[in-house]
Amino acid sequence: MDWLSVLPPLVAITVVLWKKEVILALLSAIFSAEILIAYNDHSNVVFYAFLGGINRIITVFSSTSNTRLLIFSLLIGALLAYVRNSGGVTAMVEKLVSKGVAKSKRQVGAVTMFTGLCIFIESNLSVLTAGILSRDLFDKFKMSRARLAFMIDSTAAPVCILVLLNGWGAYVLGLLNNYDLGQSSMSVLWGTIPFNFYAIIALIVVAYTVITDRVHGPMKISERDLHKYAVEDDDSLNESLVAPTKARFMVVPLFSMIFGMFFFMYWTGNGDITQGSGGESVLYATCFALAVAYFLLLFSKRFTHKELVDVGFGGLAELLPLVTIVLFSLTLGASLKELGTGLFIAGLVGEYLPLIFVVPMLFIAGGIISFSTGTSWGTFAILIPIGVPLIQTLGLPPSLVISAILGGGVFGDHCSPISDTTCVSAIASGCDLLEHVKTQLPYAIFCGVLTLIGYFIVSFIML
Repeated sequence: MDWLSVLPPLVAITVVLWKKEVILALLSAIFSAEILIAYNDHSNVVFYAFLGGINRIITVFSSTSNTRLLIFSLLIGALLAYVRNSGGVTAMVEKLVSKGVAKSKRQVGAVTMFTGLCIFIESNLSVLTAGILSRDLFDKFKMSRARLAFMIDSTAAPVCILVLLNGWGAYVLGLLNNYDLGQSSMSVLWGTIPFNFYAIIALIVVAYTVITDRVHGPMKISERDLHKYAVEDDDSLNESLVAPTKARFMVVPLFSMIFGMFFFMYWTGNGDITQGSGGESVLYATCFALAVAYFLLLFSKRFTHKELVDVGFGGLAELLPLVTIVLFSLTLGASLKELGTGLFIAGLVGEYLPLIFVVPMLFIAGGIISFSTGTSWGTFAILIPIGVPLIQTLGLPPSLVISAILGGGVFGDHCSPISDTTCVSAIASGCDLLEHVKTQLPYAIFCGVLTLIGYFIVSFIML
């Protein structure tokens, strides 16, 4: 029955390609896994698979690290809502622009990229802010909206997956905490930074575009025809962008979270920051930043207590789909672990696939799944439960394998027309969605090819 253990991941990938829906894919995979688990012990496998799936979801909460992750995933929504609705983000970016650093194409590009790099707390917030506030500057200097969409899209996700002091890092950390990797999950996660070739190369390409003021491929056509597409979403954009107030409404909570992260890492590690608990620290830091943001806005008299409660719960509601994905991904990982899926795949890989091909293939798999679903987070949920057993069985470098999965997820996300970040980037920049996809695709593929070559070279050296 070992070969049947690969069916749940195949079901997940099939449903993902067919329905373009991650939650349905994860539920289908969980149910199919529970059917296989119940097959040997019960005659009515469908009934017991249904009960087993429910109980498997419940057991997710028996792990304190899982519960911390789920609570954090909700609370970060409230924090983002406070920062966004306070007007602090727009005030901060306007202050940067008003300092006179946007006097040429290169300076405008630098301001846009710098904005995206600074707002690493959340990718959609980054592209929405940088895009809307840079549109007029790009028009003034005859730079296409497609170039703006590419720059903000190729800055937001890569910096989020490299900085890791955000929901991305906490999410991946929560997935890794379910496995014994021979070292702390935080060490493995920080170790992915130098191996995350796609994110690094993507940022380098954006920097190249800023410094040289050159564009290539279909984007050249967009530069010649700057106003081919009408901006149809001005009203919705103006509603989404809160009027600027004080920059401190963004800066203070943001730095509170960063400071809190390092402090609690030091505290939970008993004086050794490298031994601290990332799961505990990011939750404590988020709660601290949330409290700071709440009292900052309350004492400013811009919001009443009731209004802040409503804003906070609105932020929680926005992230409920994400929390559902997190919950089901943890459940699927537990089911696959009991089935021994990872061990079986690891045996196949070890027998039939040379080790130097494992990491590049994981990057390609991540790109395909992410492209099909439009979500890099769902890709992590599907591939990490498969990749970690490969690390444990074949002795592969943990950070290298995880970096390939993370990079593949971001790569596919950049190529996908159904990605939320791609759509938000097009809307925020006032660029037609298909135009953005068409002009960004050659850049993403170029970065992806270089990344693939890099993983082959590193695998050859390290393995």
